[in-house]
Amino acid sequence: AEGLAAETVPTGVGERWGAPWGTSWFRVSGTVPKEWAGKSVEAILDLGFDENMPGFQCEGLVYRPDGTPVKGLNPRNQWVRIAAPAEGGEEVRLHIEAASNPVILDYHPFLPTQLGDKETAGSEPQYRLERMDLAVFDETVWQLVIDLEVLGELMRELPEDSGRRYDIVRAVGRALDAVDLQDVNGSAAAARARLEGVLSAPAEPSAHCVSAVGHAHIDSAWLWPLRETVRKVARTTSNMTALIEDEPDFVFAMSQAQQWAWIKEHRPEVWAKVKKAVADGRFVPAGGMWVESDTNMPGSEAMARQFVHGKRFFLDEFGVENDEAWLPDTFGFAAGLPQIIKAAGSKWLLTQKISWSQTNRFPHHTFNWEGIDGTRIFTHFPPVDTYNCSMKGSEIAHAAKNFKDKGVARHSLAPTGWGDGGGGTTREMIAKAARLRDLEGSATVRWETPEQFFEKAEAEYPNAPVWVGELYLELHRATLTSQAGTKQGNRRSEHLLREAELWAATAAVRCAEFTYPYEQLVRIWKTVLLHQFHDILPGSSIAWVHREARATYAALARELTGIIEAAQRALVGEGDKELVLNSTPHTRDGVPAGGARPAVIEGQAAVTPRGDGGFVLDNGLLRVEIDARGLVVSAYDLKADRETIAPGAAANLPQIHADFPNMWDAWDVDEFYRNTVTDLTEADEVVAAEGAAGGGAAVRVVRTFGDSRMTQVLSLAPGARRLEIDTEVDWHETEKFLKLAFPLDIHAERYASETQFGHFYRPTHTNTSWEAAKFEACNHRFVHMEEPGWGVALVNDSTYGHDVTRAVRGDDAGTTTTVRVSLLRAPRFPDPETDQGVHRFRHALVPGAAIGDAVREGYRVNLPERRVSGGSEVAPLVTVDNDAVVVTAVKLADDGSGDVVVRFHEAHGGRARATLTAGFEATSVTVTDLLERPLADAVTPELAGGAVPVRLRPFELVTLRFGRS
Repeated sequence: AEGLAAETVPTGVGERWGAPWGTSWFRVSGTVPKEWAGKSVEAILDLGFDENMPGFQCEGLVYRPDGTPVKGLNPRNQWVRIAAPAEGGEEVRLHIEAASNPVILDYHPFLPTQLGDKETAGSEPQYRLERMDLAVFDETVWQLVIDLEVLGELMRELPEDSGRRYDIVRAVGRALDAVDLQDVNGSAAAARARLEGVLSAPAEPSAHCVSAVGHAHIDSAWLWPLRETVRKVARTTSNMTALIEDEPDFVFAMSQAQQWAWIKEHRPEVWAKVKKAVADGRFVPAGGMWVESDTNMPGSEAMARQFVHGKRFFLDEFGVENDEAWLPDTFGFAAGLPQIIKAAGSKWLLTQKISWSQTNRFPHHTFNWEGIDGTRIFTHFPPVDTYNCSMKGSEIAHAAKNFKDKGVARHSLAPTGWGDGGGGTTREMIAKAARLRDLEGSATVRWETPEQFFEKAEAEYPNAPVWVGELYLELHRATLTSQAGTKQGNRRSEHLLREAELWAATAAVRCAEFTYPYEQLVRIWKTVLLHQFHDILPGSSIAWVHREARATYAALARELTGIIEAAQRALVGEGDKELVLNSTPHTRDGVPAGGARPAVIEGQAAVTPRGDGGFVLDNGLLRVEIDARGLVVSAYDLKADRETIAPGAAANLPQIHADFPNMWDAWDVDEFYRNTVTDLTEADEVVAAEGAAGGGAAVRVVRTFGDSRMTQVLSLAPGARRLEIDTEVDWHETEKFLKLAFPLDIHAERYASETQFGHFYRPTHTNTSWEAAKFEACNHRFVHMEEPGWGVALVNDSTYGHDVTRAVRGDDAGTTTTVRVSLLRAPRFPDPETDQGVHRFRHALVPGAAIGDAVREGYRVNLPERRVSGGSEVAPLVTVDNDAVVVTAVKLADDGSGDVVVRFHEAHGGRARATLTAGFEATSVTVTDLLERPLADAVTPELAGGAVPVRLRPFELVTLRFGRS
């Protein structure tokens, strides 16, 4: 309303406009010539577009004077229909809300630029107005152009000795002969008539079948901020609803419930059109996730909530239940994802990005993907090799030739429309698809919904091959490390949400005066889920996005801390007894999981000088020797009588590499980075530290290197079998990669990395190209390796990237297995100041750890104890009598009923029996899906005195809902 009502100043074609990230309103007026009566008239509105860059530059949304949106403008969609047919003499007035988004990824890509943040982008106009015309749209000429394009593109894909190829060549020649260059409009129909024969020849019965799905992959943030994505979605959906009205066969699918919610909140006039198109079955909610998130780094509950809130939005708004997960552009897929998809009530997955892998070609396009618990999900990986298909003949031919499941299957999907920055399907694409519906020499093309495609594909391929384990993308590995602040904000938010739900649920059940903050928690969850989008959490967005993300995470932390503290105060009441509240899923220092009582810490720890100027930390369980360089040269497990550190090696070793990938700066680390490494062994200071928590012993190490400074505190707590390492880095390097190395004296051919609801094994060797390609991988809270009877865990509070290598020593033929955690990078695109400043990390080395110890210590380092003064101890709301069964969520049901929902899984990788006991009066218990709906085929558990016996398969995920009176 403000834009439409604002005063205007004259401008014209050739004038420059648009400061970076600005908005300009153009009021365009004119008159349709009377001699155009009976003709189709359109406005051609060119804001200064480069047709080769749809979605990556200026865009506009066209309105009528009454504020009704008409359609979006982008480089491949510059027309607006005025009248069809025109009467002649009509007055035309349009308003254009034009966004002058600067070009970040230009023809010379990956150049550092300050345009990625409004605070540094300046005010220089970015564009020049190119064209503002009324024009006659001659559909016959336009159709002739499409005919020629389709036939020309098809011809080039046919064998040179093909008769069909020459049929097309001769027909095109005859058609061109019919075109009178002095009267193209008058002769176009005759030219089209000469093409009817080759365009009507039907496809071979064995032709590959392509299901075209209208699509506009819109990154929720990337080379533009979240603010701009709201408008990108409005422009694209305006275009798609208009196309649906014009094209009876066209079907458009859009994922990411967050983007639908943005339309509803910010563009109600567009939302009304979208709702109608959904009701007609033509505009399809897809994917059932809040956003197309990264799937490697989100934690167990966060990955589950992506589906909870995504599916619930589509159910609440449209009554639509998504059976497919839709993740075309995500950078690889964690091995825990299949059972999450199934637990959400879905059964299919579409992805595309694996085609970007640089080393190995994935062997299937349609297959069953098996996760860590044995769940299989029917998965399709479109052979068209793009989620921005434009119906070019080369794309359709590639889909047919590339399809790896020929002979047993013949259906594939093609997401069709301009994406990344949006735009969607165009009328040209639809016209091409119409000609390819049944055309000799081509695959057949039909507009279909994702559901229609998957039903056909699954029916024709009942015995599809199986791929077990993660779908690792052999590219974009550095997204596990770039933008450490964003990653830390995500990890911290996930654990604060766990605490907030746990303590708020406990207080709501136990304390009449405490009200569970349903709406507040849902809002916070959706904000965290949004920031797990696959260009935000991976650190591959512009500076503006990450600056806002850091501020958002800080605000959420304050808000969640407020919920936690309010709930805890309600629970413990007034008093001066020091209580420790334990949010981890395991008993901790005598405090039960989910309860509060005084902690019991036994033993003591001491720090003593070492002869070379270093120190020894000893607590009777673990003796750690730190030399004068501040490096750990021994971590001796006194109980097992075993050394952890490889002979002659030193752990806690900072290493720095040159890091200049071939392309995709923030995304990639190339294997050759390992060719140059500098060990940071010089220490400015190695001193005994005072005030270690809980009476522990500690050593402080300070190093300077380049323009940066690292301060570490290595501490050993009484009664603990872990060396805690707190690291602060004031980072001011450029194009460098900082790692922390731990060479271990352990022979392990594989190691475990935590993933959602379990862990996943990767080999430590490089026998095959598939193994060698995983030179940087993802973990959540821990990595773990072991020999029979003894193992080592390395746990962290906020890092994801790591590498593991092995070497055989020459002196004793023993094996050194080196784990290195990735701390920081310094790419310059798209954010030239990536990660500059102060960062804090926490790790712990745990000698003698079994896998259960790794799970427990991983939670401990991420969920620090909270100490409060109060009058009452707090009994847990829920208890489990087997540490292998890990509770990931305790909350009240989302429907506001007051029921208690408990989610848990088997975490050690084996069978488990346990009894789960409710610490409240439970009237019933039901097994549910992630959306807290009863599972139809589940056996109702026994409930006796609040206790429920459970049996779990390895990594099995279960959600129980306890009714309350």
